[in-house]
Amino acid sequence: MAESKKDYYETLGVSKDADDAAIKKAYRALAKKYHPDTNPGDAAAAEKFKQASEAYSVLSDSDKRRQYDQFGSAAFDGSGGAGGFGGFDFNGADMGDIFGDIFGDIFGGGRRSSAHYNGPSRGANVRTSIRITFEEAIFGCEKEIEINYKEECATCHGSGAKAGTSPVTCPKCNGKGKIMYTQQSFFGQVQNVQTCPDCGGTGTIIKDKCPDCYGAGYITKRKKFKVTIPGGIDNGQSVRLGGAGEPGTNGGERGDLLVEAVVSNHPIFKRQDTSIYSTVSISFAKAALGGAIRIKTVDGEVEYEVKAGTQTDTKVRLKGKGVPSLRNRAVRGDHYVTLVVSVPERLTEVQKEALRKFDDTMNGIAPEAEKHKKKGLFK
Repeated sequence: MAESKKDYYETLGVSKDADDAAIKKAYRALAKKYHPDTNPGDAAAAEKFKQASEAYSVLSDSDKRRQYDQFGSAAFDGSGGAGGFGGFDFNGADMGDIFGDIFGDIFGGGRRSSAHYNGPSRGANVRTSIRITFEEAIFGCEKEIEINYKEECATCHGSGAKAGTSPVTCPKCNGKGKIMYTQQSFFGQVQNVQTCPDCGGTGTIIKDKCPDCYGAGYITKRKKFKVTIPGGIDNGQSVRLGGAGEPGTNGGERGDLLVEAVVSNHPIFKRQDTSIYSTVSISFAKAALGGAIRIKTVDGEVEYEVKAGTQTDTKVRLKGKGVPSLRNRAVRGDHYVTLVVSVPERLTEVQKEALRKFDDTMNGIAPEAEKHKKKGLFK
């Protein structure tokens, strides 16, 4: 083997015994990294992209790879022992698949098979929202919404053509719904496919349009739907109504209607997943002596026995009083209550005197510090 001026294996970062899959994988990674569209104005990246493309063009072709392994890159610059090949070009390599893969990744799309263009296409989904109360989100409800709904035109039965006429084959794409055009790239001439701009991919054109729908094939009307909101739904989650979206094309099925729940805030309760949180104020006497209090929950008021000596910010758990699970209505979260000892801002003289006497009995030490006094921490 003659000495190589360019080491295509090194350029792609693969071994000389690498199989076709490894070569393709290595090239895809380099092409995505150094492609000019992702590195605008970067001459170094453009040069690396060109070098990687040149290496892949040779190593992905079994004949060229065999010649390269024998004569090196000289086989492609006219000076090799194989008599030369008139310089390097991309046209002999199978670049179609790799080209589509790379540009699909770069631009977030992908190549579409020609079979997809003129066949049935599903309609788009329609989105709307509905406001519900906190309680309705917890237990579920039935709501009615009204949206703009596209129904098949009764005059032309969805064809869009005037009575007695029919759509004709699109002359631009000859009924294929797509057109092909050639573009020059690093790979040489590459054929690309796009939706026909004249017929929009349907393959037909309506010359005499229906006077009722103006060729659209459908008429927009206001339509009401009943929506079942499941118990446990959270703010921002959606309910799907199958087949209530945009109509499909070429016989495709309708899309869906997605109804987003907008849950109003509650003056008392806060929610996190399946848990509910609230705060309840209790008097100093109730905190010190203990006793029954009433706590509001989404199920109504429940009675809770406060323990004597309860401190402010004590957390109480009411099991099973939270939000039902969307997956299993029999499973509910819990309700967590924070007890806050309320300090009165205004007192009568009698109340003040009573508190002074109480303070005297504590020798000026706060109730929480009493236990520390017994341990000798206070004198």
